[in-house]
Order: sequence, then structure tokens, then C-alpha cells
Amino acid sequence: MKPAPTLTPDTATSGRRIPSITPASGSAPAIAHNIIVVEDHDELREVTVAALCRMGHAARGVNCAEALDDALADFHAELLVLDLNLPGEDGLSLARRMRAAGPDIGIIMVTARGRLDDRLAGYGSGADIYLTKPTSAEELGAAIQALSRRIRPQAAAAAQLTLNPVTLQLQGPRAVVNVSGQESLLLIAFADAPDHRLETLQMMTLSGKAADELSKSTLEVQLVRLRKKLEQAGAADPTIKAIRGTGYQLCVPLIVRTTLPQCTCRQT
Repeated sequence: MKPAPTLTPDTATSGRRIPSITPASGSAPAIAHNIIVVEDHDELREVTVAALCRMGHAARGVNCAEALDDALADFHAELLVLDLNLPGEDGLSLARRMRAAGPDIGIIMVTARGRLDDRLAGYGSGADIYLTKPTSAEELGAAIQALSRRIRPQAAAAAQLTLNPVTLQLQGPRAVVNVSGQESLLLIAFADAPDHRLETLQMMTLSGKAADELSKSTLEVQLVRLRKKLEQAGAADPTIKAIRGTGYQLCVPLIVRTTLPQCTCRQT
């Protein structure tokens, strides 16, 4: 068995190119999250974000606390993967500030500081989980899933949402809900889009309305109905979030059934 791939700056600083990292399982996570990686090492940040995206999460990377503040203006982050040795405001101070601003946010510290007093300082500053580098992609993924039980207690149920575009049914832990053809197209577009985000114009095009009927208010009426159906199926709020100046983001995991039901044919 090959060792789990590691997320470590050592390979970058030694002059060797960091390879792409793929989780050993190769499968989507039980619960997907919006995650921001705060890491000033460019290659390490990129490879960590890539690994998280391959796990099925919506992940972004920033290099400092100031950049994190900018990113949070238009991205609903549920979880931070945080280095401690950052330029400007350090990771401990940033963790304390993020914890004070959002008590429910998940914070995973990933750092080369492994001494007991460093770990205690990390937990004292608001870390939920403290990992030391080098960290495997598998361990980071497992830590994220462990945190899901706190930061999104209903997300496990939301992860069971399945859209059948053939029968136009949305199946969840609470109910099976019928959706329209336009709602199905919209959900599929959300599921396929990067970060599960769509621009307003894209969504208006998918709404099925004539050009002279297209308007943001008409789109919002459709979204109100769609949010209600997602919640009826068992999705946790927020289901679809408005992104200032851009469009909207689907905030719940959704599986689109892509295989058609088998046809049983009788030969005569």
C-alpha cells in the first residue's frame, strides 16, 4: 500500500515539484463544505486547495489575514484551514478574531509548530483541530468530516439530497419533492458550476422565461419556491445564498442521478 500523500512545504523548499494530491479513496465526501485555506506558501496553498476540491469541497486559498477578510465578503466559509506563520496578523490572532466573529465556524490549524505549548496555544485561540505538518490529504479530509458534526449538525441529512432529472423528483431524508423542468436545470447547473455558484444572467437564461419577461425579481420568486422545495426535502438552511454583485450559490450538497433506469423489455 502506498503511503498517503502529504501536504507539506518541505517538498517545495527542497527544489522538487509538489505533485497533485488526490485522496486515496477518490470519492466525494459525505458532507461537502465551503472552505478557505489561509497559507502564505504559494505552492502548498495551491496543492491543499486542489486536494480539497478533489474531495468535493468548494475551496479557496488566500495568503494572509487581510486577503481572508476580502474573501469573506463574497464567500460563505464554513471552515478555515489555517497556517500560523502568516505575514501581518499571525494565525493565532486571526483564529481568535474569527472565533469571536463566528462562533460556529470550523477552524483547523495546520502548522509546523508541534510542541505541546504550541498546541495548547492553538486550542486556546479557537482551534477545533490542530494538525502538524507534514499532514496527509486523508487526515485533513477526515478532520473536516469530524468537524461536520459540530459546524453543520443537519448536513449529514442534507448530503442525502438526490435529484432525478428524468422523473423530476428531488429525494431527501424528509420527503420526495416534485420539481419543474426549469428547477431541475437550475439545480444541475448549480451542481456543475465552480464553487456551485451561478451568475444572475446565467440563471435568468435557465429560468425558461421569454426575453421580455426576464427580471431579477422574477428570478427571486422562482428561487423562493426552489428554496422551499429543498427545505421540504430535508436540506438545512441556507440552501441557496445570494452573492453580492455576482449571483447565487447552492450551499447544500446535491447528487444528480446521471444514470437512466434500466428498461426491462419482453421479447416475443
